[in-house]
Amino acid sequence: MDNALHFCSTFKSFSLIFVCVGGSPNRMKAFALFIRKELGLEGSEEDIQDICAGTDRYCMYKAGPVLSVSHGMGIPSISIMLHGLIKLLYYAKCYDVTIIRIGTSGGIGIEPGSVVITDTAVDSFFKPQFEQIILDTVVTQSTELDKELAEELLNCSKEIPDFPTLIGHTMCTYDFYEGQGRLDGALCSFSNEKKLDYLQRAYKTGNRNIEMESSVFAAMCGLCGLKAAVVCVTLLNRLECDQINSPHEVLLEYQQRPQKLISIFIKKCLRRYNPK
Repeated sequence: MDNALHFCSTFKSFSLIFVCVGGSPNRMKAFALFIRKELGLEGSEEDIQDICAGTDRYCMYKAGPVLSVSHGMGIPSISIMLHGLIKLLYYAKCYDVTIIRIGTSGGIGIEPGSVVITDTAVDSFFKPQFEQIILDTVVTQSTELDKELAEELLNCSKEIPDFPTLIGHTMCTYDFYEGQGRLDGALCSFSNEKKLDYLQRAYKTGNRNIEMESSVFAAMCGLCGLKAAVVCVTLLNRLECDQINSPHEVLLEYQQRPQKLISIFIKKCLRRYNPK
Protein backbone atom coordinates (compact mmCIF):
# COMPACT_ATOMS: atom_id res chain seq x y z
CA MET A 1 0.00 0.00 0.00
CA ASP A 2 2.78 2.45 0.91
CA ASN A 3 4.64 1.77 -2.32
CA ALA A 4 1.49 2.22 -4.42
CA LEU A 5 0.59 5.38 -2.49
CA HIS A 6 4.02 6.84 -3.26
CA PHE A 7 3.60 6.17 -6.98
CA CYS A 8 0.08 7.59 -7.06
CA SER A 9 1.19 10.69 -5.19
CA THR A 10 3.33 11.54 -8.24
CA PHE A 11 0.07 12.04 -10.18
CA LYS A 12 -0.14 15.51 -8.59
CA SER A 13 2.02 16.84 -11.40
CA PHE A 14 -0.73 15.96 -13.91
CA SER A 15 -3.98 17.90 -14.34
CA LEU A 16 -5.72 14.81 -15.76
CA ILE A 17 -5.44 11.25 -14.46
CA PHE A 18 -6.52 8.10 -16.31
CA VAL A 19 -7.00 4.71 -14.69
CA CYS A 20 -7.44 1.73 -17.01
CA VAL A 21 -8.44 -1.64 -15.56
CA GLY A 22 -8.71 -5.06 -17.16
CA GLY A 23 -8.89 -8.69 -16.17
CA SER A 24 -5.54 -10.08 -17.30
CA PRO A 25 -2.25 -9.06 -15.60
CA ASN A 26 -0.31 -9.68 -18.82
CA ARG A 27 -2.73 -7.57 -20.85
CA MET A 28 -2.53 -4.66 -18.42
CA LYS A 29 1.26 -4.76 -18.44
CA ALA A 30 1.13 -4.77 -22.25
CA PHE A 31 -1.22 -1.78 -22.11
CA ALA A 32 1.13 0.11 -19.79
CA LEU A 33 4.02 -0.46 -22.22
CA PHE A 34 1.80 0.48 -25.17
CA ILE A 35 0.49 3.74 -23.66
CA ARG A 36 4.00 4.69 -22.53
CA LYS A 37 5.15 4.45 -26.14
CA GLU A 38 2.06 6.23 -27.48
CA LEU A 39 2.55 9.16 -25.10
CA GLY A 40 6.25 9.41 -25.93
CA LEU A 41 7.28 9.18 -22.30
CA GLU A 42 10.95 9.25 -21.36
CA GLY A 43 12.76 6.25 -19.95
CA SER A 44 12.89 2.59 -20.92
CA GLU A 45 10.52 -0.37 -20.75
CA GLU A 46 12.35 -1.48 -17.59
CA ASP A 47 10.87 1.57 -15.86
CA ILE A 48 7.41 -0.04 -16.10
CA GLN A 49 7.41 -2.09 -12.90
CA ASP A 50 4.57 -3.81 -11.03
CA ILE A 51 3.77 -1.53 -8.11
CA CYS A 52 1.88 -4.40 -6.44
CA ALA A 53 4.67 -6.96 -6.89
CA GLY A 54 4.37 -7.89 -3.21
CA THR A 55 1.01 -9.58 -3.84
CA ASP A 56 -0.13 -12.15 -6.40
CA ARG A 57 -3.73 -10.93 -6.54
CA TYR A 58 -3.43 -7.92 -8.86
CA CYS A 59 -0.83 -6.00 -10.82
CA MET A 60 -0.50 -2.22 -11.15
CA TYR A 61 1.67 -0.20 -13.53
CA LYS A 62 2.12 3.56 -13.90
CA ALA A 63 2.99 5.28 -17.18
CA GLY A 64 2.92 9.07 -16.85
CA PRO A 65 -0.65 10.12 -16.03
CA VAL A 66 -1.98 6.58 -16.66
CA LEU A 67 -2.44 3.81 -14.11
CA SER A 68 -2.93 0.30 -15.56
CA VAL A 69 -4.44 -2.23 -13.13
CA SER A 70 -5.59 -5.84 -13.42
CA HIS A 71 -8.80 -6.90 -11.66
CA GLY A 72 -9.12 -10.64 -12.20
CA MET A 73 -12.35 -12.29 -13.33
CA GLY A 74 -15.89 -11.66 -12.13
CA ILE A 75 -17.80 -9.30 -9.85
CA PRO A 76 -16.22 -10.32 -6.51
CA SER A 77 -12.68 -9.95 -7.85
CA ILE A 78 -13.11 -6.53 -9.48
CA SER A 79 -15.07 -5.18 -6.50
CA ILE A 80 -12.23 -6.06 -4.11
CA MET A 81 -9.73 -4.37 -6.42
CA LEU A 82 -11.93 -1.27 -6.79
CA HIS A 83 -12.19 -0.79 -3.02
CA GLY A 84 -8.42 -0.75 -2.75
CA LEU A 85 -7.94 1.38 -5.87
CA ILE A 86 -10.51 4.03 -4.90
CA LYS A 87 -9.03 4.31 -1.39
CA LEU A 88 -5.59 4.63 -2.94
CA LEU A 89 -6.68 7.46 -5.23
CA TYR A 90 -8.33 9.20 -2.28
CA TYR A 91 -5.31 8.99 0.02
CA ALA A 92 -3.03 10.12 -2.83
CA LYS A 93 -5.32 13.17 -3.21
CA CYS A 94 -5.94 12.45 -6.90
CA TYR A 95 -8.67 14.43 -8.64
CA ASP A 96 -10.19 14.74 -12.12
CA VAL A 97 -9.86 10.96 -12.55
CA THR A 98 -11.29 9.05 -15.52
CA ILE A 99 -11.50 5.29 -15.03
CA ILE A 100 -12.08 2.91 -17.94
CA ARG A 101 -12.47 -0.85 -17.97
CA ILE A 102 -11.03 -2.41 -21.12
CA GLY A 103 -11.55 -6.05 -21.92
CA THR A 104 -13.11 -8.81 -23.98
CA SER A 105 -16.68 -10.03 -24.17
CA GLY A 106 -19.16 -12.15 -26.03
CA GLY A 107 -21.17 -10.25 -28.62
CA ILE A 108 -24.93 -10.51 -29.09
CA GLY A 109 -26.00 -10.11 -32.70
CA ILE A 110 -22.86 -8.25 -33.78
CA GLU A 111 -19.72 -9.33 -35.62
CA PRO A 112 -16.63 -10.55 -33.74
CA GLY A 113 -14.10 -7.75 -33.41
CA SER A 114 -16.76 -5.12 -32.77
CA VAL A 115 -15.99 -2.73 -29.92
CA VAL A 116 -18.88 -2.05 -27.54
CA ILE A 117 -18.91 1.11 -25.43
CA THR A 118 -21.34 0.49 -22.59
CA ASP A 119 -24.01 3.06 -21.83
CA THR A 120 -25.68 0.96 -19.12
CA ALA A 121 -24.80 -2.34 -17.51
CA VAL A 122 -27.76 -4.65 -16.94
CA ASP A 123 -28.28 -7.80 -14.91
CA SER A 124 -29.44 -11.21 -16.14
CA PHE A 125 -33.04 -9.96 -16.13
CA PHE A 126 -32.02 -7.03 -18.38
CA LYS A 127 -32.55 -4.56 -15.52
CA PRO A 128 -30.16 -1.56 -15.23
CA GLN A 129 -29.14 -2.30 -11.67
CA PHE A 130 -26.62 -4.00 -9.43
CA GLU A 131 -27.96 -5.89 -6.43
CA GLN A 132 -25.70 -6.38 -3.45
CA ILE A 133 -26.49 -8.03 -0.14
CA ILE A 134 -25.23 -5.80 2.68
CA LEU A 135 -25.73 -7.48 6.07
CA ASP A 136 -29.22 -8.94 5.59
CA THR A 137 -30.50 -6.28 3.19
CA VAL A 138 -30.60 -6.32 -0.60
CA VAL A 139 -29.28 -2.96 -1.81
CA THR A 140 -29.88 -1.90 -5.41
CA GLN A 141 -27.55 0.53 -7.15
CA SER A 142 -27.73 2.29 -10.52
CA THR A 143 -25.46 0.98 -13.29
CA GLU A 144 -25.58 3.89 -15.71
CA LEU A 145 -22.23 5.07 -17.02
CA ASP A 146 -21.11 8.53 -18.13
CA LYS A 147 -22.94 9.17 -21.41
CA GLU A 148 -20.76 12.13 -22.40
CA LEU A 149 -17.64 10.02 -21.97
CA ALA A 150 -19.20 7.23 -24.05
CA GLU A 151 -19.90 9.69 -26.88
CA GLU A 152 -16.34 11.03 -26.69
CA LEU A 153 -14.99 7.50 -27.03
CA LEU A 154 -17.32 6.77 -29.95
CA ASN A 155 -16.05 9.88 -31.73
CA CYS A 156 -12.46 8.77 -31.12
CA SER A 157 -13.21 5.43 -32.79
CA LYS A 158 -13.92 7.27 -36.04
CA GLU A 159 -10.22 8.12 -36.23
CA ILE A 160 -9.40 4.43 -36.81
CA PRO A 161 -10.28 2.88 -40.21
CA ASP A 162 -12.19 -0.41 -40.28
CA PHE A 163 -12.92 -0.18 -36.58
CA PRO A 164 -16.55 -1.24 -35.91
CA THR A 165 -17.68 0.52 -32.73
CA LEU A 166 -21.08 1.07 -31.14
CA ILE A 167 -22.73 2.17 -27.92
CA GLY A 168 -25.06 -0.34 -26.29
CA HIS A 169 -26.13 -2.12 -23.12
CA THR A 170 -23.81 -4.70 -21.59
CA MET A 171 -25.22 -7.67 -19.71
CA CYS A 172 -23.18 -8.55 -16.64
CA THR A 173 -23.50 -12.08 -15.26
CA TYR A 174 -22.16 -13.97 -12.25
CA ASP A 175 -21.16 -16.99 -14.34
CA PHE A 176 -19.38 -17.73 -17.62
CA TYR A 177 -21.30 -20.86 -18.56
CA GLU A 178 -24.98 -21.40 -17.71
CA GLY A 179 -25.32 -17.80 -16.56
CA GLN A 180 -24.45 -16.68 -20.09
CA GLY A 181 -26.52 -19.36 -21.80
CA ARG A 182 -23.60 -21.58 -22.77
CA LEU A 183 -24.22 -25.22 -23.66
CA ASP A 184 -20.59 -26.36 -23.41
CA GLY A 185 -19.94 -26.26 -19.66
CA ALA A 186 -19.68 -29.22 -17.30
CA LEU A 187 -23.36 -28.67 -16.48
CA CYS A 188 -26.24 -27.52 -18.68
CA SER A 189 -29.91 -27.49 -17.72
CA PHE A 190 -31.51 -26.00 -20.85
CA SER A 191 -31.84 -26.56 -24.58
CA ASN A 192 -30.31 -24.69 -27.50
CA GLU A 193 -33.77 -23.32 -28.28
CA LYS A 194 -34.11 -21.81 -24.80
CA LYS A 195 -30.62 -20.36 -25.04
CA LEU A 196 -31.37 -18.65 -28.36
CA ASP A 197 -34.70 -17.34 -27.09
CA TYR A 198 -32.95 -15.77 -24.10
CA LEU A 199 -30.15 -14.19 -26.12
CA GLN A 200 -32.57 -12.87 -28.73
CA ARG A 201 -34.63 -11.23 -25.97
CA ALA A 202 -31.41 -9.73 -24.63
CA TYR A 203 -30.67 -8.30 -28.08
CA LYS A 204 -34.17 -6.83 -28.41
CA THR A 205 -33.73 -4.95 -25.14
CA GLY A 206 -30.55 -3.26 -26.39
CA ASN A 207 -27.88 -5.63 -25.10
CA ARG A 208 -24.92 -5.99 -27.45
CA ASN A 209 -22.44 -7.94 -25.35
CA ILE A 210 -21.97 -10.05 -22.22
CA GLU A 211 -19.21 -10.00 -19.60
CA MET A 212 -18.83 -10.38 -15.83
CA GLU A 213 -17.66 -7.09 -14.29
CA SER A 214 -19.49 -4.06 -15.68
CA SER A 215 -22.40 -3.83 -13.22
CA VAL A 216 -20.39 -3.51 -10.01
CA PHE A 217 -17.83 -1.35 -11.83
CA ALA A 218 -20.55 1.08 -12.93
CA ALA A 219 -22.24 1.05 -9.53
CA MET A 220 -19.09 1.69 -7.48
CA CYS A 221 -17.74 4.37 -9.80
CA GLY A 222 -21.12 6.10 -9.80
CA LEU A 223 -21.36 6.06 -6.00
CA CYS A 224 -17.84 7.53 -5.74
CA GLY A 225 -18.45 10.23 -8.35
CA LEU A 226 -15.88 8.86 -10.79
CA LYS A 227 -16.23 9.44 -14.52
CA ALA A 228 -16.26 5.90 -15.88
CA ALA A 229 -16.60 3.86 -19.06
CA VAL A 230 -16.52 0.23 -20.16
CA VAL A 231 -14.97 -0.59 -23.53
CA CYS A 232 -14.92 -4.25 -24.55
CA VAL A 233 -14.20 -5.98 -27.83
CA THR A 234 -16.37 -8.95 -28.79
CA LEU A 235 -14.60 -12.21 -29.60
CA LEU A 236 -17.63 -14.05 -31.00
CA ASN A 237 -21.33 -13.69 -31.76
CA ARG A 238 -23.19 -15.69 -29.11
CA LEU A 239 -26.21 -16.09 -31.39
CA GLU A 240 -24.00 -18.26 -33.60
CA CYS A 241 -21.72 -20.17 -31.23
CA ASP A 242 -20.48 -20.68 -27.67
CA GLN A 243 -16.79 -21.19 -28.37
CA ILE A 244 -14.23 -18.87 -29.93
CA ASN A 245 -13.17 -20.08 -33.36
CA SER A 246 -11.03 -17.21 -34.65
CA PRO A 247 -7.28 -17.81 -35.18
CA HIS A 248 -4.93 -16.77 -32.39
CA GLU A 249 -3.40 -13.87 -34.35
CA VAL A 250 -6.90 -12.52 -35.10
CA LEU A 251 -7.83 -12.66 -31.41
CA LEU A 252 -4.65 -10.80 -30.48
CA GLU A 253 -5.55 -8.02 -32.89
CA TYR A 254 -9.11 -7.90 -31.50
CA GLN A 255 -7.78 -7.57 -27.94
CA GLN A 256 -5.65 -4.59 -28.95
CA ARG A 257 -8.65 -2.64 -30.26
CA PRO A 258 -9.87 -1.23 -26.92
CA GLN A 259 -6.27 -0.25 -26.14
CA LYS A 260 -5.94 1.65 -29.42
CA LEU A 261 -9.22 3.47 -28.82
CA ILE A 262 -8.31 4.47 -25.26
CA SER A 263 -4.89 5.62 -26.46
CA ILE A 264 -6.47 8.07 -28.91
CA PHE A 265 -8.86 9.30 -26.21
CA ILE A 266 -6.06 9.91 -23.70
CA LYS A 267 -3.84 11.63 -26.26
CA LYS A 268 -6.72 13.91 -27.28
CA CYS A 269 -7.37 14.81 -23.64
CA LEU A 270 -3.68 15.60 -23.20
CA ARG A 271 -3.55 17.40 -26.56
CA ARG A 272 -0.90 15.03 -27.84
CA TYR A 273 -2.89 13.46 -30.66
CA ASN A 274 -1.48 13.87 -34.16
CA PRO A 275 -3.55 12.04 -36.81
CA LYS A 276 -1.40 10.22 -39.32
